[in-house]
Amino acid sequence: MKRCLLVAFSLMTASASLHAQTFETIAAAPLGELWVNPGFYSYHFQRNKGLNDSNPGLGAEYRFSNVASVTLGRFYNSDRAYSNYAGVYYQPWQIGAVRLGAVAGGFNGYPKMRNGGWFLAAIPTASFEYQRVGVNIAVVPTYKDRLYGAISVQLKFKLSQ
Repeated sequence: MKRCLLVAFSLMTASASLHAQTFETIAAAPLGELWVNPGFYSYHFQRNKGLNDSNPGLGAEYRFSNVASVTLGRFYNSDRAYSNYAGVYYQPWQIGAVRLGAVAGGFNGYPKMRNGGWFLAAIPTASFEYQRVGVNIAVVPTYKDRLYGAISVQLKFKLSQ
């Protein structure tokens, strides 16, 4: 899965270098795309904690705009417990073909965070999509001793448009 992380970063870097490398605001336009994903791969900043980097699951993202989408899913988290999530991506900026913004939503299943209950979070994200394949990369911040920071990569596949 480390290879997956390297490929995702390479695709995003190559895309940005092929296009004008200017920071631009995206003009919002309606879309209707359904994407699915098989979970995440997370590279944790605290490598000595024995955290689970492979986070398989099942998720969906409905892109109703070229700058926004809703997402929900379930995955096996870094603490080796199951988590659910629901949120909204808002990515109004781009560098080349890479969209930038954040995902905000609710998460559960982390034993040290509210005893596994639901909590809100906002996470910076970058996304790249090409035809029927895409990748979301998130920079998850560390929060005290309750949540462990990571760079998370989520491959996704478009089902409809």
